[in-house]
Amino acid sequence: MSEHSNESTTLDESHPAAEEEGAMAQESPKNSAAEIPVTSNGQLEDSLEHSFNRDLNRSLPVGLGLSETKITSHGFDNTKEGVVEAGPFTGSRAQQKSGPVVLADEVKNPAMEKLELVRKWSLNTYKCTRQIISEKLGRGSRTVDLELEAQIDILRDNKKKYENILRLAQTLSTQLFQMVHTQRQLGDAFADLSLKSLELHEEFGYNADTQKLLAKNGETLLGAINFFIASVNTLVNKTIEDTLLTVKQYESARIEYDAYRTDLEELNLGPRDANTLPKIEQSQQLFQIHKEKYDKMRNDVSIKLKFLEENKVKVLHNQLVLFHNAIAAYFAGNQKQLEQTLKQFHIKLKTPGADAPSWLEEQ
Repeated sequence: MSEHSNESTTLDESHPAAEEEGAMAQESPKNSAAEIPVTSNGQLEDSLEHSFNRDLNRSLPVGLGLSETKITSHGFDNTKEGVVEAGPFTGSRAQQKSGPVVLADEVKNPAMEKLELVRKWSLNTYKCTRQIISEKLGRGSRTVDLELEAQIDILRDNKKKYENILRLAQTLSTQLFQMVHTQRQLGDAFADLSLKSLELHEEFGYNADTQKLLAKNGETLLGAINFFIASVNTLVNKTIEDTLLTVKQYESARIEYDAYRTDLEELNLGPRDANTLPKIEQSQQLFQIHKEKYDKMRNDVSIKLKFLEENKVKVLHNQLVLFHNAIAAYFAGNQKQLEQTLKQFHIKLKTPGADAPSWLEEQ
């Protein structure tokens, strides 16, 4: 009987112990990595080491789980007691590889480069516009090369006069073409009547031959005039226009030079201190750059004007001689002289319908 009571007492005492162990298991984290292996003679009754591990678990930061911490506990008989090893997580988390470090300001950004170009262009445009307005209002000074400016004015005036001659020559060519066309039709009409009118056969025949001869000479004269027009047109709209384009570039360079010269003069008149000296030095450099550009463009314009004058005299001399000799021979009725004039200037007349391809070429 006593043995039975002692056995029941032992079971009752072990029951609370089992419940206490279940409660402690529920308090531990459910993460599988949080299970702490403890080897102390195969028993879990060492409360001191168990409480140490539990306090360590609670003292870890929020962002660091037990999956990133390795805790190893050895038995009492081992010389190494309670070693805690903490290190980076070696799972599937990606690790950054070391490599060369590139500074952000060393990378060339195309957008920033374009923005810098726009800024420089805007600043240059502002300075040039201010210089032009100042010159028109009579407040700003401008650099003038009297000799070169006089040559440019003469060139522009001559260009207007040559354009007028070109328009008149084109009008003459159009009217002469219409007259030649009318003379040719009139000669055909006379020739038809000379065949049908026996009484006036000779009279219609004479007039038909005369109109056909005039039409032929008119075509020769028309070829000479068209050659004159083509040569003058090349001189006016290509050679002179190219020189005037260089003149425009020279004038733009002159405005930029005066704009930066004015800025440098204004800075030199102001105070000189630590803030203004760098600006003066930068303005001096920009002024020197635009001065060299202005001198180069002025030299280019002078050279082009010199060559243009030589070419213009040579071209117009030949064309004026051609025009005079052709007109004089035509109205004098000297057919041989008119044809000789065209041969002298190597002018080939286009026969009517020569530009149209034959039916064989079309096939």
